[in-house]
Amino acid sequence: MASLAPSVGAGSATYAQPTDYVDNVIRWFVIATLFWGIVGFIAGTFIAFQLAYPELNFGPAWANFGRLRPVHTSAVIFAFGGNALLATSLYVVQRTCRQRLFGGEYTATFVFWGYQLFIVLAASGYLMGITSGKEYAEPEWYVDIWLAIVWVVYLVIFAGTLMQRRESHIYVANWFFLAFIVTIAMLHIVNNLALPVSWFGVKSYSVWAGVQSAMVQWWYGHNAVGFFLTAGFLGIMYYFVPKQAERPVYSYRLSIVHFWALIFLYIWAGPHHLHYTSLPDWTQMLGMTFSIMLWMPSWGGMINGLMTLSGAWDKLRTDPVLRFLVVSVAFYGMATFEGPLMSIRQVNALSHYTDWTVGHVHSGALGWVAFVTFGAMYYLVPKLWNRKRLYSTRLVEWHFWIATLGIVLYITAMWVSGIMQGLMWRA
Repeated sequence: MASLAPSVGAGSATYAQPTDYVDNVIRWFVIATLFWGIVGFIAGTFIAFQLAYPELNFGPAWANFGRLRPVHTSAVIFAFGGNALLATSLYVVQRTCRQRLFGGEYTATFVFWGYQLFIVLAASGYLMGITSGKEYAEPEWYVDIWLAIVWVVYLVIFAGTLMQRRESHIYVANWFFLAFIVTIAMLHIVNNLALPVSWFGVKSYSVWAGVQSAMVQWWYGHNAVGFFLTAGFLGIMYYFVPKQAERPVYSYRLSIVHFWALIFLYIWAGPHHLHYTSLPDWTQMLGMTFSIMLWMPSWGGMINGLMTLSGAWDKLRTDPVLRFLVVSVAFYGMATFEGPLMSIRQVNALSHYTDWTVGHVHSGALGWVAFVTFGAMYYLVPKLWNRKRLYSTRLVEWHFWIATLGIVLYITAMWVSGIMQGLMWRA
């Protein structure tokens, strides 16, 4: 076992005190997280109705399924999830390093407003039909360049704070946050290399073509899941679960093994999205093999998160915030079991293009990402706004049970309908 000394130890006079931390911008990120979460969930509900009632697509062009679907996915992943990651990473790095953010409040404020501008530019482009056509990388070249600038500044702030830390030890959550920031920068730049038709136009053409374009796209697409929606949120888990449970991480050594195994394995798994295509067969098998190998570190991380509650399981009866965090870890384990299973070619032949994939994505996005975010937000809000407690623990209880029931019903329905779809197509 290891202690959470970097994050719970009392500061001395030479350390940055809590009043010195750059927290105002983090409050803005928390508010943005909640706002964009509502936008993303409303958009998802509406496009679900469009699938059930096709006549809802007969309105203006900007309101049809094809335009609104990327609004929903980007709002949930990059607006809701992205703002949550920015809020928590900038909060955690200050506490675990006992140091103010590098660059101070003005630089962090630029990242906040720059990131919100990216979200608005991307969403407005989707509604007008201005996209690159790449899933999860739909924004056109001018939006991509702006995001790259904002992201590099974010990296400088985070890395600079680590370099100026007043703790000799870098807490493991910061390892996951830094890996997520660096890898997303690399994925974003490489996948979005494009030549604009003109400097004053919105259209561009990717430098990648054919099979190479598909391979680069799903190298990006899968690792956007692997590092944006997994590594980044594991950083949240490794800080907020021990803090809320008031227990040290069960095995610090296991957390380091978890980190390096994910870093090495995840980056190779993308080709499993392209089974039975013109992608070279050996590449498909490589992606499948590394995906199956991900079972081990993923479940190691899940066990580490759950076992952190050793001696504190009784708190689940009275602490709905901890319940959100723990159930998110359970959903993480479920999603990381299902993903490698669906990467196996024979299983993929049944599951691909069916609702099973939709259920899998939402068990991760809602069960893992949203739940761990809810838990982190409920932890952060009283501390950032200097309140003794949350407004209403009973409302948190209601939120937990309604969300849990809704997600379980949703993903179960998708699993059943998806497997039926696959079997009917094979009949």
